[in-house]
Amino acid sequence: MSEPQKKKELSSEMRILIASILSMAVILLWAKFFAPKPPANLPQANRPAVTSPAGTNSATTPSSTSPSTPGNKSSSQTPAGVATGIAPSNAAAMPPTAAKEEPNIVVENTLYRVEISNRGGVVKSWQLKKYKDDSRPQRVLDVVHPEAAGQVGGWPFAVVLDDAQLEAQANSGLYMASEPGVHAQDVTRGVIGGPLTAPAELQLVWSDGHLEVTKNFKFDDSYVVRVETSVKYNGVPVKAGLAWLGGFGDLTVQNPVPVETVSTFYSEGGKVTDLLHKKLEGPEKWGPGVWAGNKDYAGIEDRYFAAAFLPVNGVASGSIETRYWKVFRTVQVEGKDTQEPVSEVAAATSSQPLAVRVYVGPKDYDDLKAMRPPLQSLVNFGFLEFIAEPLFHGMKWLHKYIPNWGWTIVVMTLFINMLLFPLRISSYKTTLKMQRVAPEIKAIQERYKKYKMNDPKKQEMNKEVMAIYSREGINPVGGCFQMFLQMPIWFGLNSALRGSIELRHAHWLWISDLAAKDPYYVLPVVVGVSMYLVSKMTPMTSADPQQQQMMKIMPIMFAGSFIIFPFSSGLALYILTSSLVGIGQQWYLNRTHPAPAAAKQISRSKK
Repeated sequence: MSEPQKKKELSSEMRILIASILSMAVILLWAKFFAPKPPANLPQANRPAVTSPAGTNSATTPSSTSPSTPGNKSSSQTPAGVATGIAPSNAAAMPPTAAKEEPNIVVENTLYRVEISNRGGVVKSWQLKKYKDDSRPQRVLDVVHPEAAGQVGGWPFAVVLDDAQLEAQANSGLYMASEPGVHAQDVTRGVIGGPLTAPAELQLVWSDGHLEVTKNFKFDDSYVVRVETSVKYNGVPVKAGLAWLGGFGDLTVQNPVPVETVSTFYSEGGKVTDLLHKKLEGPEKWGPGVWAGNKDYAGIEDRYFAAAFLPVNGVASGSIETRYWKVFRTVQVEGKDTQEPVSEVAAATSSQPLAVRVYVGPKDYDDLKAMRPPLQSLVNFGFLEFIAEPLFHGMKWLHKYIPNWGWTIVVMTLFINMLLFPLRISSYKTTLKMQRVAPEIKAIQERYKKYKMNDPKKQEMNKEVMAIYSREGINPVGGCFQMFLQMPIWFGLNSALRGSIELRHAHWLWISDLAAKDPYYVLPVVVGVSMYLVSKMTPMTSADPQQQQMMKIMPIMFAGSFIIFPFSSGLALYILTSSLVGIGQQWYLNRTHPAPAAAKQISRSKK
């Protein structure tokens, strides 16, 4: 082969280079002349959140979480791009709409004072005028937590979107505020001149030219506010939720700490599910378009107050969808930075624009029962509800005639003790019988004390003891039956007192809150003394000195539990009244049913 012929050949590397250039040219020409045009101004569902202005933190957005409770199914599994809406390619940008000033708008009636910021159209304060917090001195209760909301970057009535960047923009824009019928010049400034007195309506509008958000508030004379929220992107509706962010309730309570009393909740099929922060996951679990659907209502609560998102038609039709999650803020505990969970909740509906009613107020049983749908299930009476609820309604009935709750508890205690007095008589008679045979039983126990507990001989001892009980007609538990019956009443009453808004901050003599501990521990001490006197007056059923000593120590231990644990002073008042009544009843029984038989039995056994 000649040299010129070798020069005409191309190396394999050169061939690959030429083929790559030709392929790129074909792709570029096809894209320019034949490929379909992409839609203009697409919202990116999973792009990273932009840095938001002060007071907004997109990290708290529930932009990706799946329901954290088993059995919840999403009412909408729409992909993110569809959920936020895709505008057609020829969609024209609308003129931006934003206010030039940043005032707070105040709306109030006799029940509340609400402060709304046009920065994001969120609530900065929600004071319940008829209630005080637990601070010293007391202040009007504000269920919004400014410090927590500032840290986590979210406020009540914030908009929840599947796109974190769009959500941050919607919750940080300067909304124009107006009332129906306001002059156009006032609307262009976006400022409301002075506080609004409910009944009142308020409209907030903001747009950057592509994203448009409108919030309509309708306030009336009740604790319920109607809110309609519309979100559009290039004219296409975007699914939106309304959230309560940044914490809720009375932050000044002492025992337990507020974070342990706050929970999110939802009602499904008439059953309320409460979710404390320990049951909540982070916001990253809710995926785009994922909501827990088929709920009658949803919201957030503490022990005495609630914010509930309700269907606009007042029917428990399962039309509410919800998300619930927790974020963390930094608090000082014993001089150290500690991460504290903050529970948050959002609600939406399958239809857009979003229209809901929002109840923000006390968990007053009668008022909640009159709501549509009824909300009285939010009043938590604990696992002994079947006892606590009748006691609560009994106290409410008595309170119609006795204006002070403390004296109401006293009268109710007298009534209950009168009903239980026949049981006390029966218990006392059983005690006398057991006291009479106590020496005989002790003699039997002495004969068998050398045997171990698992020895079959112990069974013979039990048979002899039961034969004596059968001969004398004694029920071994009869002497304790009244106490066994009192215990569930005590715990049920404590649940009724600590779960009822009516008893919160209820005064009686030196007690400023019957639902909380006695601050001076007077009641626990007097309870211990009175119970000791009752035990001294009651005949002992056993001749064992150790058991007798234990019976003397029990009142002291019981009084100490009221000092250590957060039992309500109302419960201490009930037990004190019961003990004082018991002293009178026991004195009467000792006078009418003396117990000389025990001495005769003892002397007979000595012979």
